[in-house]
Amino acid sequence: MMEQAQAFLDESEALYGLIKDLSDDALEMKTAFKGWTINAVIGHLHMWNHAADLSLEGGGKFGELFNAFVEHMAAGGSFNSFELEWREGLKGQALVQEWCDYYRTLARRFGDADPRARVEWAGPGMSVRTSVTARLMETWAHGQEVYDLLGVQRANNDHIKNIAVLGLNTYGFCFQNRKLDVPEPRPFLKLTAPSGAVWELGEPHEQERIEGLAEEFCQVVTQTRSISDTNLVVTGQNAAAWMEIAQCFAGAPEAPPAPSTRKTATRH
Repeated sequence: MMEQAQAFLDESEALYGLIKDLSDDALEMKTAFKGWTINAVIGHLHMWNHAADLSLEGGGKFGELFNAFVEHMAAGGSFNSFELEWREGLKGQALVQEWCDYYRTLARRFGDADPRARVEWAGPGMSVRTSVTARLMETWAHGQEVYDLLGVQRANNDHIKNIAVLGLNTYGFCFQNRKLDVPEPRPFLKLTAPSGAVWELGEPHEQERIEGLAEEFCQVVTQTRSISDTNLVVTGQNAAAWMEIAQCFAGAPEAPPAPSTRKTATRH
C-alpha cells in the first residue's frame, strides 16, 4: 500500500479507537473548533472522504457533489448543514461505524491507485498521492479537536512528515490566498519528529527558518494551535509572517485560533 494511504488508514484508526466506545449522547459534545460536535467532525470527515473517492473514480461525479455544496453555501448554508443533509441525518455510533467501514475501503482504493494519476478537487486538480495526503491531514487536524475535548494527549507517529511537507508546499498559497505578495526566500524547516529523528525540509537558510517539534509545526499549519501556544523558534520576517496566517488546507482564508483557545482539556 502507498505509504500515504497507510498513514491515512492508521490516523483514521487511531481516531476511531478514541471514539468507538462513546455513547450517542457523548458524541453530541461540542469541541473547541467552531462549536462543532464530535458527530459533526466525523460527518465532515466522512463526506469529504466520499468526495475524494468520487474524484478517484472520475467521470465527473466529484464535480456534481462539489457544485451542490457550492450552491448550498451560496444560499446561506454551512458545512455542517450540507453534510448533515448529505448523510440523511445519520449520527451517533451508526455514523461512526459507517465512517469507519468507508475509510477502510477508501484506504485500499488509494493504496491500489497510481500515485501520480491526476484527480479533480476544489480548485486545481492534484495527484492521487496529494489527495490521500490531504485526507490524512484533514483526519489528523479535525481529530485534534476530539483529542482536546476528551483530554487525551495524542501519541503521534512519523507519518506526520507528510503533513509537514504539505505545510511547506503551501507556503506560497497562504499569501496568495490573501492576495499578498509571496515573500522570498521560503523559510527552512528543522523539525524534530515524534521518533526523535531530525527532518530538514527546504533550502537551508540561516536568516529564515523555523525549528522545533514537527507536531507543533503541523498544529500551526493546520490551525489547531496558535503559534503563541507552541515552542517553535521562528527566525526571520518571512517565517514570522507565514506563521501568523499559515493554512495548509484549501478554501477561503481562515484566521488561526486565538492564543490559549485550542488546547487539551484537563481530565479530572
